[in-house]
Amino acid sequence: MAQTKKKRRSKHRGNAAGMVEARGRTGRPPSAAERKLSDKELAAQRRRERMMREPSWNSAAKRAALAAIVFGVLLVFAFQTEIAQAISLTGFVFLFYIPLGYYTDMLIYRRRVKQEATKASKVK
Repeated sequence: MAQTKKKRRSKHRGNAAGMVEARGRTGRPPSAAERKLSDKELAAQRRRERMMREPSWNSAAKRAALAAIVFGVLLVFAFQTEIAQAISLTGFVFLFYIPLGYYTDMLIYRRRVKQEATKASKVK
């Protein structure tokens, strides 16, 4: 025998961008699983933790190496500098960028720590 009543289906309404969002639960507090951080919140938390890491000479050297390589490639291909001259300038830039990057990171890190301290003191 055929079913006479159709099952009631919940409506999925899209927003202006065409995204269909699931309806949230209403009428009761969310459980611990529902309270978990969303992807955006989790990414923001990871970013805050990464930004509050103390700078190191190793990270400054890696960043300087990357910048020096880009600089060397630009010298050779964009400015048609001789290879030997480009290598020596790239080495100088690398050695110059290491302390420059480290102390810049240290300055930014100290400013962030100070800002976090003032935020924490205002909250209390």
